[in-house]
Amino acid sequence: MSLYVEDESGIEFPFDEKETAELVIGAALDYAECPYEAEVNLLLTADEEIHEMNREHRGIDRATDVLSFPMVEYDIPGDFSCVDEETGDMFNPENGELMLGDIVISKERVIAQAEEYGHSVKREYAFLIAHSMLHLFGYDHMEEGERAVMEEKQREIMKIVNIPR
Repeated sequence: MSLYVEDESGIEFPFDEKETAELVIGAALDYAECPYEAEVNLLLTADEEIHEMNREHRGIDRATDVLSFPMVEYDIPGDFSCVDEETGDMFNPENGELMLGDIVISKERVIAQAEEYGHSVKREYAFLIAHSMLHLFGYDHMEEGERAVMEEKQREIMKIVNIPR
């Protein structure tokens, strides 16, 4: 697995952000039984920047905690059989890894939500990565049934990484 992290927030967390992200992403890949080595890009930013991205990409004029930009279009969420190994279009030609997509997290939102929910900044950060990885696997939460499936999968990934509330 390759994880590329860019931090433009200017905000420091009291733990190793890349190490935590690698732990959660690795657990999510194992949980989803992804049959490929994978690549994920992680951009850590602040409310102002994620607000602009949210407005630009989703038409929602406010800051949000996390944005996910999947590179794979799944027929069925979490079913990697849609990956076309023949063309190689979904694979990085430099390392041969499946390019899953991009995760953008507002570090300001991570801190605020950790305080609001009464758990650690590390737990909130890990949770948002788990949540976003499910989006990169094609899951969504627009309907009640989808939301319930995602919530259960998030709980299971968080249990695997053992970062409790």
